[in-house]
Amino acid sequence: MSSVDDSSIQRTLDVIGDRWTLLILRDVFRGVRRFSQMQSGLGIAKNLLTDRLGALVEAGIVEKVPYQDRPVRHEYRLTDKGRALSPALVALMRWGDEWCGDRDVPTELVHDACGTRLELQPWCVECNEPVVPTAISSRPGPGHHQEPSHAAT
Repeated sequence: MSSVDDSSIQRTLDVIGDRWTLLILRDVFRGVRRFSQMQSGLGIAKNLLTDRLGALVEAGIVEKVPYQDRPVRHEYRLTDKGRALSPALVALMRWGDEWCGDRDVPTELVHDACGTRLELQPWCVECNEPVVPTAISSRPGPGHHQEPSHAAT
């Protein structure tokens, strides 16, 4: 049996499993890149925003890019690693739309090219078909570490 600390979900939560971090990421995905815009839009304390942005930069999820020289000011842009979080954020949003709302969804995600509402569905690349949650199982992966047996010899 694997340790909770060794699970992929735990490692992910260690990096992005904070309310403010998820809301910051949501805003960066929406195109909010400047500290002052994030701070006023979220109503977050400056020290908390500084801390969370620093952690996201350190994790390689966003990069700090100067946009002004005098005084030096920065904006925050998603890296490839950060953009890879999109499906996870969409999944959280969809879950919240279905299970935490008491009215119509507040935001719809659409394809820029045609305006069609986006869906999120696990897909089997071998069978080329959608996979429902009850048809998903797990198995030890290459990074699985089996705990040593504590049996007496």
